[in-house]
Amino acid sequence: MRAGSSEREWDLILLDIMLPDIDGIELLQFTRYKKINTPVLVISALSDAEDKIKALDYGADAYLTKPFLFRELLAYVNVLTRRAKISSYTEPSEILRCDDLTLDVGKHLVKRGEQEISLTIQEFKLLRILLENTDKVMSHAQLLSDIWGVNYDPNTNIIDVYISYLRNKIDMEEHHKLIKTIKGRGYMIQTPE
Repeated sequence: MRAGSSEREWDLILLDIMLPDIDGIELLQFTRYKKINTPVLVISALSDAEDKIKALDYGADAYLTKPFLFRELLAYVNVLTRRAKISSYTEPSEILRCDDLTLDVGKHLVKRGEQEISLTIQEFKLLRILLENTDKVMSHAQLLSDIWGVNYDPNTNIIDVYISYLRNKIDMEEHHKLIKTIKGRGYMIQTPE
């Protein structure tokens, strides 16, 4: 719990999605619906990629499969709490732009032109990192580390999956295509010429 706070603000939530009386994914959805932005580390015996993607789509910040080493859990705890402390210093009115795409960090709002775009937590994080690094190539390893944590499987295709999700929502037919694939290197948001 954070010192000096009048409300109960937790540094990190460890959530087992196989709970006895409530579905952990429903609890995760409810947490995010209530605008609780505390980092959530899902711990589960379910190791299927679809289970991981579902948890991440519903707002988990990382997913750790049982069994795991205690050191691995501590590494996740450290990276997620460190990231939360850094992001808490962000100015609420920070707005990132490229062409007619805007991302309002404080309001968690994305627009392309005048059209509001609904993104999952992970899609929002990915888009934010790409916009913060406009015109710079971001490697798979960088994106995995920044969004999903240090111990995520480097051979996963989760970045490709989420880039595809973003393209379907961001790069609409009537707009410039902003998300570029740089073969063998990674992805970037590129300012149209």
